[in-house]
Amino acid sequence: MRTSWRTCAALVLLAGAVAFSAAARAAEPIKLGFSMALTGGVAPNGKQILLALEIWRDDVNARGGLLGRPVELVYYDDQSNPATVPGIFTKLLDVDKVDLVIGPYATNMIAAALPIIIQHKMVAVGILGLEANSEFHYPRYFSMSSTGPDSKRAFSRGFFDLAMQQTPKPQTIAIVGADAEFGKNATDGARENAKAAGLKIVYDQRYPPATTDFAPIVRAIQATDPDIVFDGAYPLDTVGLIRAANEVKLEPKMFGGTMIGVIATNFKMQLGPLLNGLVNFEVFLPTAKFNFPGVTEMLAKYHKQAPAQGLDPFGYGFAPFGYAGAQLLEVAVRETKSLDHDKLADYLRTHTIPTVVGDVAFGKDGEWAKERVMTAQFHDVTPGNVDQFREPIHETVLWPPEYATGKIIYPYAKARK
Repeated sequence: MRTSWRTCAALVLLAGAVAFSAAARAAEPIKLGFSMALTGGVAPNGKQILLALEIWRDDVNARGGLLGRPVELVYYDDQSNPATVPGIFTKLLDVDKVDLVIGPYATNMIAAALPIIIQHKMVAVGILGLEANSEFHYPRYFSMSSTGPDSKRAFSRGFFDLAMQQTPKPQTIAIVGADAEFGKNATDGARENAKAAGLKIVYDQRYPPATTDFAPIVRAIQATDPDIVFDGAYPLDTVGLIRAANEVKLEPKMFGGTMIGVIATNFKMQLGPLLNGLVNFEVFLPTAKFNFPGVTEMLAKYHKQAPAQGLDPFGYGFAPFGYAGAQLLEVAVRETKSLDHDKLADYLRTHTIPTVVGDVAFGKDGEWAKERVMTAQFHDVTPGNVDQFREPIHETVLWPPEYATGKIIYPYAKARK
């Protein structure tokens, strides 16, 4: 049977249309969706992570994108408010039809996002959350937080190890934190560590997240005369508690804990010398042992762009983890050559991924298989000098021993002089 020229022409046009459609689909961006704290209490940290994700997007697109397609970020401001998060993720997944999700930032927001993510069976990479998956046990969740398989205790393990190395050993402790997901997890871990150390807990309270006057709380702590004071606080709480402690003249032998605020430079600048003596957790500092492949280049790009946006000029505690979280997804997509979330989750569960914060492997509930949390102490901080925080000159790493850069100044009052 002879095929007419009209039929041939139609077949050619059809083939061309199919090829064009396939090419158009291939050129469509891969959408990475998330909410981010761009206003509200943790916005100074969220904005750093957003810039890190934008740097990653530009880097991956300069390398040709993923699966031959450009990457696009789709995000909304969650206002540092967990109540806004479910609606945002519903929109991202049902309306925007994003291909991948990341974040949000912080325990409170991650915990609010997970039920929606679980419903849609998506892979999720939470950024700097503390055991956000401990109630859900969702097998497709992966944490970009270095607290490891025993996160609650790991967050404050160094604080208590250091305390019990002192002579004479402290006997009593006060524990305080915000009555929210992060504060609860942080103080739960501190309580376990305190009991294991044989410390008597003389004060153990949580305050409402909206608290602004911390003087009554600090006076109540002072009345119990504890040897150690442990705080689990978000940024604004951190500033309020430290200022109230200074006003009330609270001087235990050791003061600090898991105070998120003192990781960000803007809060360090607000507090200045009030930081001196504080013993706090850290997850990243620009020391020789944290010079992982790619991190210097990534931070150089961050440092170039951050000042114009009014952001933390250094970004050490947050930006590398945002960038690294996106790297996890990048590697999984590239190696599986897929956006299939079964394949992506399986790859992340079974491989060690190189990132700008080091090689990452996952264990139970998507937490890091091995913890890597430092404890450090501020000293000799002066007012009004941002450059003093460019290098950890005024922040000595005390624990663990393999990362230590000096010894603790003890008791707390000695470092305050």
